[in-house]
Amino acid sequence: MAFNFALPGVAAAGDDSFNQAEWAQGYDADEHLAVHRSSTPVLSQATFDATSGAIARYQSLVSAGGWPIVRAERVLRLGSESDVVVTLRRRLAASGDLDPSAGDSPVFDSFVDAGVRRFQARHGLQQTGIVDKDTLSALNVPADVRLRQLQINIVRLKAFSGNLGERFVMANIPAAAVETVENGVVATHHVAGVGRFERQSPVMMTKATDIDFNPFWTVPASIIKKDLIPRMQSDPNYLTEHKIRIFDKAGNEVQATQINWSSDDATHYMFRQDPGSDVNALGVVRINIPNPYGVYMHDTAERGLFGDDFRYISSGCIRVQDVRDYVAWLLKYTPGWDRQHINDVINSGQQVKVQLDPPVPVYWVYITAWATPDGIIQFRDDIYQRDGLGSVASDAMEPSQLLKEEEALSQSHTSQSPSQPGVERTNLPEMDEQ
Repeated sequence: MAFNFALPGVAAAGDDSFNQAEWAQGYDADEHLAVHRSSTPVLSQATFDATSGAIARYQSLVSAGGWPIVRAERVLRLGSESDVVVTLRRRLAASGDLDPSAGDSPVFDSFVDAGVRRFQARHGLQQTGIVDKDTLSALNVPADVRLRQLQINIVRLKAFSGNLGERFVMANIPAAAVETVENGVVATHHVAGVGRFERQSPVMMTKATDIDFNPFWTVPASIIKKDLIPRMQSDPNYLTEHKIRIFDKAGNEVQATQINWSSDDATHYMFRQDPGSDVNALGVVRINIPNPYGVYMHDTAERGLFGDDFRYISSGCIRVQDVRDYVAWLLKYTPGWDRQHINDVINSGQQVKVQLDPPVPVYWVYITAWATPDGIIQFRDDIYQRDGLGSVASDAMEPSQLLKEEEALSQSHTSQSPSQPGVERTNLPEMDEQ
């Protein structure tokens, strides 16, 4: 029994100006199967109602037996031919990602490719159309687990279905995504980087109070001990290369050679990184949101990370893609702070602080499953294991072969990708807060 979870007649088209892993931009398949970026806020009564409807549909799906396990031992892609593709078609049809009329052919054709991309879009994966290890694991999460995930998250959504303000910011941690909302409509979407498991981004309600342009970054004591000292032990030029200066308690600058890096001597000094978008861990903007956790939102010097599926890499703060658009929205009603002025201040390299009057409510939430009024059901990994469902990764794969093929795919993508030429990953952005 197949269920079509995408309602026909979706009107809004995707915005091709965004190259994000979070949202699909449509496919050469039936329009009713396309996934478009929703203008409905995740935190809204409409999303709550849509998720309630999704629960009812998944209850019916589970009662009908759910979907089959895809027992792939190799990466599947356009042109693959196998009996496993027949199972893949049935799996995609069961969750509404492939029209059942596409048939039971063992050939991985353009219809299956579109169905896989749709599935990936709904699960926060890059829309490659390739069934790799991560996509296979998501495909093989049982339907009853997905149902339970929806039931858990509707409780979370209920807490935010009231009046959150005419203007507010939502950061969904498992989705690694930020959206700004005004008058009940999403104004801007932003891919984000959030805290890794051992340094989790907190769930909280706060307000954005002010913005620092071209900020210094003062390295927190915890990061000096956990990250900076080990890096200096392995690379004595690390501070110089990343424009980090050392100061004693009297404010006098100290040279790295004056510190004993084989001990905790460095914890008695202040380490401050110069402004600059090239290396500064905060990039060109820091958005201050008072809270007891010492975290905030900011730009980053490592913008290549926004194209990754796995963006759980910070020490608790949230890094925002297209931060200038985000800041422009925050300052929309602040006289004199239009986009041109924002660009001019950033380009000047001067440190400038501007107050938000009034402050803008900010909600950091943990939502791993939700639905939108157009019938699309979204799922994200339970990155901090808060859903209480345990491990749901599939055992029905041969990891060694899949990993070998994925490694080859990754190397091919890196060498051929035109979107991020010359991107080099540095260690610095990992130690960016707290």
